[in-house]
Amino acid sequence: MGLAIPIETSARHIHLCREDFEILFGEGKELTFKSELSQPGQFACEERLEVRGPKGAFERVAVLGPFRGETQVEISMTDSRKLGIPGMIRQSGDTAGTPGCTLVGPCGSVELDHGVIVAKRHIHMTPVQAYQLNVKDNDSVFVITQSFERALIFADVIVRVSPQFALAMHVDTDEANAFAGTENPTGTLLKLFGGKSEELQRWADEIQSGIHRI
Repeated sequence: MGLAIPIETSARHIHLCREDFEILFGEGKELTFKSELSQPGQFACEERLEVRGPKGAFERVAVLGPFRGETQVEISMTDSRKLGIPGMIRQSGDTAGTPGCTLVGPCGSVELDHGVIVAKRHIHMTPVQAYQLNVKDNDSVFVITQSFERALIFADVIVRVSPQFALAMHVDTDEANAFAGTENPTGTLLKLFGGKSEELQRWADEIQSGIHRI
């Protein structure tokens, strides 16, 4: 039996570089700690921003700390449609060629020409956990959710390994709404066929062949 992987919902949020933060909240200001997040060293801030697109906006979007080298806005596919921008699925930090938006704060606004992504679903884990699960950084895997009456299989889940991580799978609100039926959902990692969704038919065929042989 594999490790039970906690599955956490990552709602829309913003990571800011210091330069953009000072434009939005004032020169010399610092992030205001609100609460710790599951990943060590990551925290939610008291600060909130408006995110504007060509067709719509979201108010009071959470800012997460600490500061990053580049501002990044993470939304869901549904959010992208309301904002009127393309929903581009990327790993965190891979922002080249992504759409931008306008961030509005109490002291100013920032026009981003890129940096808005739909985060690719992923699992954080330590090197020890990666060894236990027989995976490595940037592997693509399946995860079977353990969720009352709405269980499903996620394909193309990226493994991210670091000694600074805590075990958790992150999905966005669209993905969570598709399966979450319990307060603390978990999943089981399954390493098959490179974790690719296009190989699910091969998996199903093999299972069916096994049933016929019984």
